[in-house]
Amino acid sequence: MAVLGGVLRFVRLGEPGSLVFDETYYVKDAYSLLQSGYEREWPENANDSFNAGQPGILLDSPEYVVHPPAGKWMIAFGMALFGSDNAFGWRFGAALAGTLTVLLVGLIAARLFSSAALGAVAGLLLAVDGHHLVHSRTSLLDVFLTFWVVAAFGALLLDRRDGRLRLARRLARLYGSPGTAGGPPGTVPAPRGALLYGPWLLWRPWRLVAGACLGLAVGTKWSALAFVAVFGLMTVLWDVSARRVAGIPGWEGALFRDGIPAFLTIIPTAALVYLATWTGWLRSEDAYDRQWAAQNPDEGWSWLPASLRSLAEYHRSAYAFHNGLSSEHSYSSTAWTWLFMGRPTSFFYEGSSAGEDGCLADSCSTAVTSVGNPLIWWGAALALVVVLFYWIGRRDWRAGAVLSGVAAGYLPWFAYPERTTFFFYAVSFEPFLVLALVYVLGLVLGRRSDSLPRRRAGLLVVGCFVAGAVLLSAFFMPVWTAETIPYSDWRLRMWMPSWI
Repeated sequence: MAVLGGVLRFVRLGEPGSLVFDETYYVKDAYSLLQSGYEREWPENANDSFNAGQPGILLDSPEYVVHPPAGKWMIAFGMALFGSDNAFGWRFGAALAGTLTVLLVGLIAARLFSSAALGAVAGLLLAVDGHHLVHSRTSLLDVFLTFWVVAAFGALLLDRRDGRLRLARRLARLYGSPGTAGGPPGTVPAPRGALLYGPWLLWRPWRLVAGACLGLAVGTKWSALAFVAVFGLMTVLWDVSARRVAGIPGWEGALFRDGIPAFLTIIPTAALVYLATWTGWLRSEDAYDRQWAAQNPDEGWSWLPASLRSLAEYHRSAYAFHNGLSSEHSYSSTAWTWLFMGRPTSFFYEGSSAGEDGCLADSCSTAVTSVGNPLIWWGAALALVVVLFYWIGRRDWRAGAVLSGVAAGYLPWFAYPERTTFFFYAVSFEPFLVLALVYVLGLVLGRRSDSLPRRRAGLLVVGCFVAGAVLLSAFFMPVWTAETIPYSDWRLRMWMPSWI
C-alpha cells in the first residue's frame, strides 16, 4: 500500500510547474534556509522568477515568519537533492513524507487491530484519499506535521507493549522473589511499596523516540502542542491500566511512578529537539529579531542567554500574530464543517480554451482541490460515533487511542471561532479518521469465532466498501493531480456548491 501511495504521489509530481497556494511562502522560505539558515525577504513578483527556475533573487534583509523551521527544512531536503529550479525538487519532501505516512498508518493499524488485513485496508484508504494526496503533492507544512504526529503515535504504541513487558518482568521478580508467598524458601520479601504501587519503569526508549517526533511536529507547526498534551496523558493512562490489570490497586502511585517519568522523558526530549530546529536562526547574526536582546538589554528574561532571550521574544511576537489572525479568505471554513468537507480548499485552478495546454474541449479546467474521498470522509464521520460508543461503553483502549488523535488535531480549533481557519488543517488528524473507519470495518468483518455465513457477509460488505472507495478516488483523481479535463467534467466532480 505504501508503494501504491508512492506511485500516486510521485507520478506527475511536478504538475503544475508553478508555486501553488501557500507554496509561495514555504517553498521560498525553504530555499532561503538552504542559502542562509534563516528566512530572508524576496522582491516583488519573485514567484515569476522562481517559477522560471531562477530562484537566486533573495534580498539581504531578514523575513518575519510565524511558523517554526522544521517543515521548511524538510522541503529544503528535496530541493538539495533535486534542485530548487523545478517543482519536483521542491515537492519531493512532501511526497516522501506522505508516502511514509501511508506506511506508518498501515503498520499502526496492523498492530492496533492485530490484523495484517486491516492494516492493508488502512494503508489503502489513506493512500487513495484525495485530501492527504493533495497535501503529499504540494509543499505545505501540514503533511510534515501529520507525518511526525503519526510517527509519535506509533512510537507510543510500541512503548505500550514494551512497557507492559517490562512491568511483567519486574513483577515476576518481585512476586516471585524469595520469601514471598509462593516463592522459594529462604529468600528476602519484596518491598511493601513495590507491591502496593508496582515497580518503577524508568527506561522507556520508545518514549524518547515519541518525544523527538513530537518536538519535530511542534517544530513544524505549533498546533502540534495539543498532540503533546493528549498523547502524554494517553501514554500515562495506558500505564495506569497496565498496573490495574496486573493487580496493583494504587492508582495514585501509578500516576506518580508513571506520570512523572513520562513527563521527564517526553517533554525535555521534545523541547530540546524543538530548540534544535532553530539552529540556523541561532547561529545567524542578522536573522529577524536575532539581535533583539542586545537592543533591549533590560527587557525579557534577563537570566537567559541573549540568543534565547531573542528567540523567546520572537515566539511572543509570533503567538500574538496567530491570535490576531482573522483576515477574510474566500476558502476559509469553520471547524464545524471539516468532517463533512463543507468547504474544501482550492490550491490551484486554471481555465483554458480549445487547443490550449492540451484542452480537447471548448473549455477545460486544471485544478488541485483538497476535497477528500466522500466515501472515506463521510464514512469516517459516522464511524466516530461507533468508536465513541465502544470507548465509553466497552472501555476499549483501541477506541480511546484513535479518539485521542482525532481530539488532539480537531477539538482545539473550536476554541478559536474568530480565527481564519481552513479545511486543509484537518489533514493532521486524518490518519486517525482512517483508523476509526477501519475500526468499524473490523467490527463488520466479525470475529474468528463467528459463523462462516456471518464472516462471509462481513467480508462482502467490507470488500464492496473498499472497492467503492478506490473507484471513487479514480473518479476524483483529475481534480487532485492537476489533470486538464473538460470544464463539464470538472463541474461533475464538484458535488456541492461550496466546493467551487
